[in-house]
Parts: sequence; structure tokens; C-alpha cells
Amino acid sequence: MDVGPRARGWGRRANEAAHQAAARVDDTTGDATQRLAAVIVPTVRLLRWPTGALVVVPLPFVLTVVVLGLRGSGWSATVLTVLGVAMALVSAAFWGRRRKILQAVEDPAALSGELRTLVNLTGRIDETGATLQQIAGGGGWRLFSRLRGAWRGASMPARWLEQVGELPRARYFAPPKIGTTVTVTVAALWLVPVSIVLALVAVVGTVAGSF
Repeated sequence: MDVGPRARGWGRRANEAAHQAAARVDDTTGDATQRLAAVIVPTVRLLRWPTGALVVVPLPFVLTVVVLGLRGSGWSATVLTVLGVAMALVSAAFWGRRRKILQAVEDPAALSGELRTLVNLTGRIDETGATLQQIAGGGGWRLFSRLRGAWRGASMPARWLEQVGELPRARYFAPPKIGTTVTVTVAALWLVPVSIVLALVAVVGTVAGSF
């Protein structure tokens, strides 16, 4: 059935309008993710040294707790050893996550492309893109916390975990890994004072013969 040239013209114009609208959305998303990547990359690189210190500083105290716990006897020494091993695991987890994130920002262009894919996966391109664009206004220590808060408002498809797992760089800046990153970082921050206190307790207890 021939619908006529006028109807075909309407259909062509409708298709062109749809493509133009999709292109505008894609451009907006691309701009937001590029700006976000431009914030993430220097922020992560800038935090390389303070996060490195966060790995190194508690190590002698953790080692002191573990060694004195293993050399002691009784339930107090066992508790001390368990606490020392737990602190070592926290430190190792933070070191591993830090290493992965540093690797993720080695190629800014590839990271920006994967962030763009993440936004498209949510199915709410305009809202998510606008939120990420606001986050792109600043970096610093709270960048990951702001990212975690932004993703809470985004809709996740049923196969989100499988799909996001295929993005080797951007997955560290989206759920569920972004939440793990914040949790491990907070634990690593607390590890510094806790390891110092426990090391002092271990030394004093060993000298006093309590372990």
C-alpha cells in the first residue's frame, strides 16, 4: 500500500528529528562524562602520595602487633594476633583497591568512554548525566563519596553487575565497587590510630608480662 509522498516526508522528518534528539542527548552525556573524567584523573593522581602514605604508615605498628601476639601466650596473645591479622587484611585490601584505581586512570580517553557507557546503561541518561556533571565541579577526598551518592539515585538494569563488570576502568567509579572503595578507605583511615594504640598496648603488655 502506497502511503504517498507527503506521508513519507513526514516519516522522514520524524526520523531525522529523533536522530537529532538522540545526538543531542549523546553529546550532553559525552560532555558530562568527559568533564567527570577530567576531574577523576587528576584527583586520583594527586591522591597517589597521601594514599600511599596511608598504606605505609600503619605497617610497622601492624607488624609489631602481629609479632608480639605470635610470641606471646594465652588468650590475650591470641586476641592480639587476630587483631593484627585483621589490620593487615584491611591494609592489603586498601592497597589492592588503590592499585586498581590508579591503573583505571592511566588512559583518560578510555575512562571517559566507559563512563559514557555506564550512563547509557542506567536508562536515565538525562538525569544521570546532569548529576555527574554537577559532581564534575570538584575533586578532593570526597569525590568517591559524592559519586556513591550520585549513583544511589540512578536506576540499575537487571544485568547491571554483569554489564558493569565488562568495563575494566569505569567499574571502579560505579556500584558496587564505588561503595567498597569508600568503605575500605574509611577503614584504612581508622587503621592508622587503631594500629598505633594497639602497638603501644602490645609493647606495654609484653614488657609487663601480660602476653
